[in-house]
Amino acid sequence: MKKINFKNSKFILSISLILTLLITIFSHYPSASAVGDGSSAYPYTVAQGKANQNNTLKTVQGYVVGMPTSATAVITSNYTGDTAVAIADSPTETNQANMLFVQIPTTYRTTFGLKTNPTLKGSLIKVTGYLTAYFSPHAGIKDLTKMEKVTQSGGGSTGGSTGGTTTTTSPYDSTYYATAIGKSGADLKATLHNIIDNHTQISYDAVWDALRYTDEDPNNPNNVILLYSGRSQGKFTNGGDVNDWNREHVWAKSHGDFGTTAGAGTDLHHMKPEDVSVNSTRGNLDFDMGGVTVPEATLCKYDSDSWEPRDSVKGDIARAIFYMATRYEGHNGEVDLELNNLTNNDLAPYMGKLSVLLQWNQQDPVDEFEKKRNDIIYNKYQHNRNPFIDHPEWVNAIWAQ
Repeated sequence: MKKINFKNSKFILSISLILTLLITIFSHYPSASAVGDGSSAYPYTVAQGKANQNNTLKTVQGYVVGMPTSATAVITSNYTGDTAVAIADSPTETNQANMLFVQIPTTYRTTFGLKTNPTLKGSLIKVTGYLTAYFSPHAGIKDLTKMEKVTQSGGGSTGGSTGGTTTTTSPYDSTYYATAIGKSGADLKATLHNIIDNHTQISYDAVWDALRYTDEDPNNPNNVILLYSGRSQGKFTNGGDVNDWNREHVWAKSHGDFGTTAGAGTDLHHMKPEDVSVNSTRGNLDFDMGGVTVPEATLCKYDSDSWEPRDSVKGDIARAIFYMATRYEGHNGEVDLELNNLTNNDLAPYMGKLSVLLQWNQQDPVDEFEKKRNDIIYNKYQHNRNPFIDHPEWVNAIWAQ
């Protein structure tokens, strides 16, 4: 019988344990090929993104390998635009079947477009958006809410993100928001709902007087600023006649059919003064980009199923919509309002387009007018706050996971 060398066995066992430990350690470092769950912390691989083309909001990580120009063509030099990139699990990938085509929104084109940034090729990036064909039928990701470069040495990220991603502080963090600090996702949304849920409700008639204060022109205390047109107009020129201003529901009141009843129908956090005819033109359209110019609000656009407001209030509108989706959750007989990535929501209790609203929250940061309005509603009328004005980064913490 052969004699066992226990000394050698112990040596082999030690080497085996060391190798196991090294594998465990290095498996915690992010890479383009590490399998994830599609969250920001554990993004999908490109292969996973291609396998899950179900229009869900997910984060995918991959290397930039070129610019797609059609369903069957990807160029790797002499780039012609900044509207799309192809990503793969290997920086040297040349097989288009192994690539995911990424539609780049306007917000990120100067940072991630290959015509402007040709040296981006080979870089590792993370993109968050909706997994659906781009240059159909090629697998893709569209309606992005976030793009960022990934530092391969430690997994951190740089560039690509603007407003709404930087952590902010509020004077109310240790009191009003104490139970929400440090939370994210559904847990944060539920906690914020509980914080803002119990507020003083006002009548639809009382909204007239409230808007005279919440939307007062800072340069003329006799006027209010109209939401879409941006026009400064006399506080008491309200009514239903041509060129009067009336009460606009930013979350269209037919989306959930809550009308003008106290609660969702009179909540000042989404009620704004607007020209009668402009209000009528907006109707109950969801929010999205593009269309034709609105005659009496020339910085706005609209088409058959969507409304694009002027740039300087896009963030205000987005944060009002996020507030409504958090405040009204179907409790105590109230309507349950939710966001989706669609337009044409009509009478359903939904508003879209989520991916666009997420962009607007980042594109148009909170300004002093919005902060003052939040304070007036809190101190004088409803005694609750819009948390996404105090903490705009909570929008991404809930909806861009």
